[in-house]
Parts: sequence; C-alpha cells; structure tokens
Amino acid sequence: MEAKDLEFFKEYLTQMIDDIQRQGEATIEEMSDHVEYYSDPADRASAESDRTFTLRLRDRDRKLIKKINEALDRIEDGTFGICEDCGDEIGIPRLKARPMTTLCIECKSRREEEERLRGD
Repeated sequence: MEAKDLEFFKEYLTQMIDDIQRQGEATIEEMSDHVEYYSDPADRASAESDRTFTLRLRDRDRKLIKKINEALDRIEDGTFGICEDCGDEIGIPRLKARPMTTLCIECKSRREEEERLRGD
C-alpha cells in the first residue's frame, strides 16, 4: 500500500475516533441536562428505553474505538491492509467501507459461510 493511502486511512480513522468521542460527550451532556419527571408510567418506561438504547450505542462506540486503535497500530507496524488469514492485500474499496477490517472479502465471506453452516 502506498504512503498516501496509509496517510489517508490514518487521518480517516483518527477522525472517526474524534467523531465518536464528540458523540459520547454530547450524550453525557444531554443525559446530565435532562432531568425529567413523568407522571405517566408509560412515558417513563419509554424514556428509560430510549436512554438504555443510547447507552448501548455508546458502548458499541467504545468497542469500535478499540478496533480503530488496533487499525492505527497496524498502520504503524506495517500490517495495515494485509489479510490476517491469507496474507494478501485487502482491497482499497473494502478498507474504505470498513477501515478497521483485518480480513479480505474472500476470507471474510468464507468465515461467514462457516459460521452459517455451524449455526453461529
């Protein structure tokens, strides 16, 4: 992979982390600022459901940051864009769609098929 491509992905991944952190901060502010009292139990349940859903999204974001940091580490150690199963280069279009991936499309498809056959 060319140096300009690696620089593009490094900037892109860093921007993803910044965006996720900004969303997390906004969530904290929003949840801190909104102290509402509900007289109707259904309204309270709906608000709690929304809050739980938002917190689950932020937890997924936290896990995504870990994967993004691992991708940034691969950029630094020279293994970014190399499939961990077959050792071939992962295509740029796949990396643009999922820059933290560690598998080429063929290996990922094979793993998904194996999971489907096992019933995972």
